[in-house]
Amino acid sequence: MTTTTKTAISVGFIASLASLFVAAGVLVGSGRVHADDPVMHHVKYTISAQKPIYTDIYYLDHEPAIFSDYSHNPYSFTPHVDIDIAPGKPWSYELNLSKPEVYAMVVASTGTEPGAPNLHCELAVDGKVVASNDGPKGVLCSLRNW
Repeated sequence: MTTTTKTAISVGFIASLASLFVAAGVLVGSGRVHADDPVMHHVKYTISAQKPIYTDIYYLDHEPAIFSDYSHNPYSFTPHVDIDIAPGKPWSYELNLSKPEVYAMVVASTGTEPGAPNLHCELAVDGKVVASNDGPKGVLCSLRNW
């Protein structure tokens, strides 16, 4: 074998080996790293009242991929329920969010219903109440200023 042939074989072998390592890196590196997975937080919304009342409740039920999705169509992320609540009969909803400090939100209002039932809301994240509020006819619980 001549030196030129040996060099050509060596260069070809190195190129093939490099291609193999690159392909292996792509195959191994293409999977998601667990550190890239967002940390999920358990969120619980609760609305209660001191007097029985028919209440309108809006709450965020799933997190948008990006904030502009929420900004352009908030009602696709915040369903509305009309429900009777009373002492000992609160409304609650639980979900998991990666950014509760941005998206966790519940609001309740009695609208035109007569009387002041004294509504109360609580927002708990990972089992700890992080926001609460009281109002005669309406309340908002969130970690973010709206």
